[in-house]
Amino acid sequence: MGLPKPSLEEMLHPAAAGGREERDGVRIVAVADLPTRFGEFEVVSFRSPEDGKDHAALVLGDIGGKENVPVRLHSECLTGDVFTSLRCDCREQLELAIEEISKRGSGALLYLRQEGRGIGLENKIKAYRLQELGLDTIEANEALGFRADERDYRVAAGMLSALDVRSILLMSNNPAKISDLQAHGVRIAGRIPLEVSPNPHNAKYLETKRVRAGHLLQAPRWPPMREQLDCLHTPAGPSEG
Repeated sequence: MGLPKPSLEEMLHPAAAGGREERDGVRIVAVADLPTRFGEFEVVSFRSPEDGKDHAALVLGDIGGKENVPVRLHSECLTGDVFTSLRCDCREQLELAIEEISKRGSGALLYLRQEGRGIGLENKIKAYRLQELGLDTIEANEALGFRADERDYRVAAGMLSALDVRSILLMSNNPAKISDLQAHGVRIAGRIPLEVSPNPHNAKYLETKRVRAGHLLQAPRWPPMREQLDCLHTPAGPSEG
């Protein structure tokens, strides 16, 4: 069944159709089918007066009025989600979440336009350079004048309200998401971990999230340095001693 889709008449005359306005004015403005390599989903576009941005959701099944809906809050990451950066775990978490929702037969992935933990793409790339100069991900944000995490999940709460989701199983390793969503009235019935294996490029990033940001991650068990270097697939050549 899924979400109701607008008719041709409603598409041609959107002013007459209106939109479903919910908490904080977040409303659904467009719905369509979206076949993916993970299965047949619906893609939903939301308009938020809170930040003036268009947010999206990938929805599987009839989740309206349901309890214990598997939900992933995924903040936009151009470098990871699109360019497959190895500096973070964003794309891997995105795909794991979609796979898990597909396996469970229903759920939603909320795609939030909060690039770089809310500091924007320009500042995120500046933070990358600061990390190359020795700062960790939190120190880099703070050096640019931001908090460690500038995200706000008020819009996500409004999106869940617009989808008429009664309670969720949050797919996250971040306790701050739990407390923030609860502060905005979202009922969280449980948590689904989304851990990925570290690589040589994001090991420090993940360890910073675990130790300094309190993310619920396993302590890494890294192979010897020789094996780490082998993971980079460096072409074989003569030793330089």
